[in-house]
Order: sequence, then C-alpha cells, then structure tokens
Amino acid sequence: MRDTRESRLLLVLLVAIAFALITVDIRGGEDSPLDGARQAAASVFGPVEDGVASAVDPVGNAVAAVRDSDDRHNRIKALEQENAKLKARLGSNDRNRARVVELDRLRKVASRGQYGIKGAEVIGIGAAQGFSWTVTIDIGSDDGIRRDMTVLNGDGLVGRVTTVGPSTSTVLLAIDPDFTVGTRMEKSGELGFAGGRGDRSLHVQLLNGKAKIKKGDRMVTFGSQADKPFVPGVPVGKVVRVDPTGGDLTRTLQVRPYVSFSKLDIVGVVVEPPPSNPRDTVLPPKPAKPKPTPTVTVTATPSGNADRRGNTAAGNGTTGNENGTTGNGTTGNGTTGNGTAANGDNDAANSDNGG
Repeated sequence: MRDTRESRLLLVLLVAIAFALITVDIRGGEDSPLDGARQAAASVFGPVEDGVASAVDPVGNAVAAVRDSDDRHNRIKALEQENAKLKARLGSNDRNRARVVELDRLRKVASRGQYGIKGAEVIGIGAAQGFSWTVTIDIGSDDGIRRDMTVLNGDGLVGRVTTVGPSTSTVLLAIDPDFTVGTRMEKSGELGFAGGRGDRSLHVQLLNGKAKIKKGDRMVTFGSQADKPFVPGVPVGKVVRVDPTGGDLTRTLQVRPYVSFSKLDIVGVVVEPPPSNPRDTVLPPKPAKPKPTPTVTVTATPSGNADRRGNTAAGNGTTGNENGTTGNGTTGNGTTGNGTAANGDNDAANSDNGG
C-alpha cells in the first residue's frame, strides 16, 4: 500500500474511532454498549488464543526454567555453604575445647618451672625444611623470638628454635637425629646426653657407667650456659630400657619422650629463663601406690564338748564326796559320793550298838 494522502487520513480516522470506542466502553462500565461485541469477539478469537498459548507454553516454561535455574543454583550453593559453616563451627568448638585444655596444661608447666613463655600454634611440619624433623610455628622475630630458644608444651620438651623469620619460626624437634640435649636424672641427679632417633625412643648416655638406673626413672633437661638453647628442669621422658654396661665408661638408656610429636598443636617458646633451677619440680607427680588391704586370718578352735562333759562329771563327783562326808548322800550325784554317805551311816549304827 502506497503512502498517499487518503491512506493517512484513513489511519487518522481509524485511530480517532478507536479512542472514541475506548472512551465509550470505559464510561459505560458493566452496561457498556460494546459488551456484546466484546463477548462475540471473545467467542471467536478465544479458541485461537488458547491454541496459540498451548503451543507456546512449553517453550515459555523452558525459557523460564533456564532463567530461574541460576537463581535456584545460587540458593542451593548458599545453603551448602551455610551447612559447611555450621559443621565447621561445630568441629571447631570441639577443637577449641581441646586447645583450651592444652593451653591450660602449658601454663601450669610454665608456672611450676617459672618460665616466661610466648604461646604459639604449629602451622607446618617438616616438608618445607627438607628431611629434618621440624615444625613451623606462627610467631617470629616481631614477637621477640630468637634463635636457640627452648620450645615446650604441656607434656615437656618439644625442641629448640633454629630459624626465625618476621612472623614464623622453625623448631627442630627433640626426636631429630641431629638433636642433642643435656639431661639430669630425677632424684639421683645423674647427668647424660639425650639424642633423637626419629620415631623411636630417645637414646641417652649417662656419664656414670655404674649409675643405678631402673625402668620408669624420669629425667629433665640439665640446662645450657646462659640458658640457650635449653633452660633447666623441662621434662624429657621416662626410661623404658636400661642396656647392659659391657664394661663401658658410660651407660646407655632408652627413654620414651613425654611429648607426642605427631599431635603437636599449641606450644610455648621460653623467652625468659627461670630465676633459679627448678630441677625436678616441673615433673608431674607420680601416681600414688595403692595401699595394701589388711588381711584378717581367723583360726578355728575345736569346740571341746567331750572335755566339758568330763569336767562336769568330775565336778559332780567331787560334790558328791563332800556331801557324803556330811552324811547327805542323796544330794551327791557322783557315784563316789553316794558310797561315802552309805559308809557314814554304817559307822553311826556301829557306834550306837557299841554303846
């Protein structure tokens, strides 16, 4: 259709008529004169509209599902993250309780030994430091840590600081083969040197080859000059085997360390040595030996009924003798008493006949 003057006038006329019909329909409300025409149009075009909608709905639903899938995925992801946080919080509560207990034990050890310590957390183990038995802790020179400081935990000696960075430090563990520490035996004070052997027990050589040592004896650190790298009195371990001397000038012991090196978490670096040597005071108290239960022995004594019956018979016979002497033979139950009473009566009769 060409764009002519007549077509433009027709278009304007149609638009004007449409606006007029709309105005009449709105003003008429429910009584609109166009209501019949509208119903007729609905009856004609309604089925066509339903058919088109039925054909288009699956496509529309698919498009809506694609559009909403991102939102649904985001909601599921948010819920999963929230669940993960809740699980982590529950797990961390148990872990925090265990760490509080460990920290409390560390403080008690520091208090008994009068050590000034700086608490730290183990954040790395071994791999970053080659083949040595080491751990990395989360404090360094910015926290006042220096090389050759003693490291301990709530059980005893952990190791010594070997490398220090601004915010981290490396600790050589007491079980490392290159680790050596001077030791002192509890009570006896025998001196020796303990060395690490990896995951096996510590190897200790006592300077006195004739020292009397038995399984279960305990030892602490002897201490170093100027308290570096080791302060005195830190628990080291307990003797599990005493090797034969074989005529050697020294004596060899196998010692199980107090520290469980596979479970290290909270440790303390000794930044201030004790004012005096604590010696054995940091060792945990030994468990009290159970007191023996007193045993009462009861000895059974024979009843002796036959003896009592014999004694009673003898007593009755004696009474009979005494009564027989006075002439009252019926009172005496004993056989001897009755005979004596009869003799007394005969003597009395003979005396009367003689008179």
